[in-house]
Amino acid sequence: MSPMTPKHLGQPSTLPASPEEAVLDYVPNPRPGRPYLVRFTAPEFTSLCPVTGQPDFAHLVIDYVPGDSIVESKSLKLFLGSFRNHAAFHEDCTVGIGERLAAEMKPRWLRVGGYWYPRGGMPIDIFWQSGPAPDGLWLPDQDVPPYRGRG
Repeated sequence: MSPMTPKHLGQPSTLPASPEEAVLDYVPNPRPGRPYLVRFTAPEFTSLCPVTGQPDFAHLVIDYVPGDSIVESKSLKLFLGSFRNHAAFHEDCTVGIGERLAAEMKPRWLRVGGYWYPRGGMPIDIFWQSGPAPDGLWLPDQDVPPYRGRG
């Protein structure tokens, strides 16, 4: 989608049926040339196990340093929500989100932390980034504690 023609901003929108059908909108970066960090947190991300069809839950943290554009938050929420009925392994969801954002938005840097809740007694955490963070960038921790169960 062109940065100048947002589909969702200011418009009624419905949840896309799949991540492939989701349209991400991008708008011009209001502070081009300045390295700053944007963080989106999705503590209630859901997808489906491709083997059992059971729901999987994750806490996602998406950090990026904008290039010429930024992702519009409503379209990102709809994109993430489109995974609700999408059957894929944790690795595919987490890395796929990062790769799609990196390919379309072309940020200076992007990372995704996928902190998946246990299934079968074992949590799985997935991390992906587009490359090294820019020099001099203040990069806060994602501050998602490891799963500790009841202990």
